[in-house]
Amino acid sequence: MSSFHVKKDDIVEVIAGKEKGRRGKVLSVQPAKSRVKVENLNIVKKHQKPTQKSSQGGIIEIENGIRLDNVKVVCSKCDKAVRIGKKLLEDGKKVRTCKACGEVLDAS
Repeated sequence: MSSFHVKKDDIVEVIAGKEKGRRGKVLSVQPAKSRVKVENLNIVKKHQKPTQKSSQGGIIEIENGIRLDNVKVVCSKCDKAVRIGKKLLEDGKKVRTCKACGEVLDAS
């Protein structure tokens, strides 16, 4: 499995599709499908039967996945959707960096 430019709890901006320009927090990354679920983006309606776990049935709204190609990470320093670079620190740790300003994006 390869590493991705997006991780859980990152703030991302959608760069293509019906949600273009909107930002949100990553809820989950699905590497096998190359998709991410972003909070309050790409909402779909799902018809759900009542079950023993949730006795309430009906039409619920959930976040659907967005392709990884269509999101960019937002840099906290320059507040822009940026490309991600990888850098090796002196202690041997690999971190993600902002291509625009060089800021380290991974929390230490």
